[in-house]
Amino acid sequence: MSALFTPSRLGSLELPNRIVVSPMCQYCADDGRANSWHLAHLGGLAQSGAGMLVVEATAVEPAGRITPGCLGLWDDETEAALRPVVSLVRENSNMVLAMQIAHAGRKASSAVPWKGGAFLPSGEGGWTTYGPSAIPQKPGETAPVALDVDGLSRIKRQFVETARRADRLGFDALELHAAHGYLLHQFLSPISNQRTDDYGGSLQNRMRYVLEVYDAVREMFPAHKPVGVKISATDWVDGGWDIDQSVALARALQSRGVAWITASSGGISPAQKITVGPGYQVPFAERIKAETGATTMAVGLITEPAQAEEIVASGKADFVAIARGMLYDPRWAWHAAAELGGVVSAAPQYWRAPPHGYAHLFGDIVHGAR
Repeated sequence: MSALFTPSRLGSLELPNRIVVSPMCQYCADDGRANSWHLAHLGGLAQSGAGMLVVEATAVEPAGRITPGCLGLWDDETEAALRPVVSLVRENSNMVLAMQIAHAGRKASSAVPWKGGAFLPSGEGGWTTYGPSAIPQKPGETAPVALDVDGLSRIKRQFVETARRADRLGFDALELHAAHGYLLHQFLSPISNQRTDDYGGSLQNRMRYVLEVYDAVREMFPAHKPVGVKISATDWVDGGWDIDQSVALARALQSRGVAWITASSGGISPAQKITVGPGYQVPFAERIKAETGATTMAVGLITEPAQAEEIVASGKADFVAIARGMLYDPRWAWHAAAELGGVVSAAPQYWRAPPHGYAHLFGDIVHGAR
């Protein structure tokens, strides 16, 4: 039997396979509100055959958006806008549905990628940004406001409030975004965090805010619903956050019952030097899993079914999370199942889709028609 298509558990959740649709920003929300694009996009991915679908990074407050088009869940309006999206997925799919919740910190107030992605000053549609220290992402940009104790408490409360709304909407799981140079990652990295209080300096101090936010979300979110964390395992910059510190963070999270750790990398500085290749981030997930026992998700240029199969079968990671590959091929899991001899779920409207020789791709079902 294919390892990739072996059922597994995340906390109390039963996943039919080890494929996860990674959260992918769409940059097209209306002041944080989901719209018809999200209905079409997530409705389609709900038929991907993956075991779990994770909704894109969702800001916990307006200032926490990466761009003006980023999705949010911070008030009744943003919650109401997401409700029909969740209902659509639920009515047409039985897959596990998760949400990634996030705050962009100093990387907020940026143009959407197809308009260059540059920092937006306040007079050009941007807003005040926040970070652990008053250090901009790039030289020449407006520095973020260094968060004081009240600011830290406010944002932590917003994470909890967003988690409460996600539970009310019926999401099965949450992932805290502590990667890619966004706020929680900014506290971890000595490149962006140069505080001299209890939240800066030593490794334990730099991990403090991430762990506080995790604890607060975990305490509020129902115990039977798992909470995972996405991290950047290394900054790819000398003197920055690295894999050794990531292992220490993973141990601290594991002791708190974290459901999974997604091991990505980079994003804290334009000075990063990354050697990119197929599966280039898999060793991070492998080491974290080996040294801490945490359930891990591998990401990063995982494009071929045989590649994903080897990652899971060899024990390098428990799951593979596919992002751009799913945008390019929303039926990636179908094609992987066909190649590896697996079975996936699909709506009955699609049961006649498999080509000759793959009649049992969707299991023991009837394909007949008059």
